Amino acid sequence: MDFKNANDAFHVLYDKINQKGIKIANTKSLLNIGFRILNPLDNKIKHEWRNWKEEYAEYEWQWYLSGNPSAKDIAKKAKIWYSCMDELGNVNSNYGYHWRQNNQLQYVVDELEKNPNSRRASISIYNAKDRYNFENDTPCTYAINFSILDKNLNMSVLMRSNDLWFGFCNDQYCFSKLQEKIANELNKEVGYYYHFAQNLHLYNEYLNKKK
Repeated sequence: MDFKNANDAFHVLYDKINQKGIKIANTKSLLNIGFRILNPLDNKIKHEWRNWKEEYAEYEWQWYLSGNPSAKDIAKKAKIWYSCMDELGNVNSNYGYHWRQNNQLQYVVDELEKNPNSRRASISIYNAKDRYNFENDTPCTYAINFSILDKNLNMSVLMRSNDLWFGFCNDQYCFSKLQEKIANELNKEVGYYYHFAQNLHLYNEYLNKKK
């Protein structure tokens, strides 16, 4: 599936989950769903019935850039983070904390500068070696890959689990910001954004909200 922007993707996928999703626990889910967003920087969710907050998404992006795993501040804006914290107030889902490990973003830039045809420009988020600490918060994203085609920087995001209502809306905003950041460092245009989720879902309380 190709979508012009994130808003179109959210609209279509919301309807698809409501109509064709399978019931798993307290969700309706679509399994193994992949699609492209052709204009990733058109990343605002505009439907009034969703009431998406760009201010929060930008705060989350800046938190990722900080690389600080502490969720004490962001939890004041989204209470879900309180349930994800360990005894120190840290979480596993600050993606910036992970991509700072082994300087992964610089590796991506260096790799694509050295070889624009490289298939190795990837950063990993989910690390099975950290499973001992996944009880409260397991990263939803496995990895992000970058590739250059026709002088454009394309990005592919692989997720194990993605809640459409909150997760996708804020994740795609942050991931598109990351794509833009890497493109700027490489002096490339932003290409497409491919998003794959093994389980794309809506929790029951967010079904049939469309007006």
